[in-house]
Amino acid sequence: MKWGIVALHAILMAGAMHDTHAETPQLRDRQTGKYLGNLSANPHDPNSTSNPYGQYGSQYSPDSINNPYGRYGSPYGSDSANNPYATNPPAIIDPQR
Repeated sequence: MKWGIVALHAILMAGAMHDTHAETPQLRDRQTGKYLGNLSANPHDPNSTSNPYGQYGSQYSPDSINNPYGRYGSPYGSDSANNPYATNPPAIIDPQR
């Protein structure tokens, strides 16, 4: 079991050091261009949509796609990432372009 933990740690470290210059995709409002966070699985990134305590990942933040009552997270909102019929869902932007 100890070998498994060491191997997993090595894999995670290699992934973390893979490309430190690469930027994660961003979410933006299609109409206004408003920044809505980094589309990232990193819960420690303060701008990540996966950070439950951050402005863009909190279930309570008005700017979060994870807020079920907010503009960008509601299952009913026209600007929501969670509404399959939204007319203005957030755009995924490649920051390197």
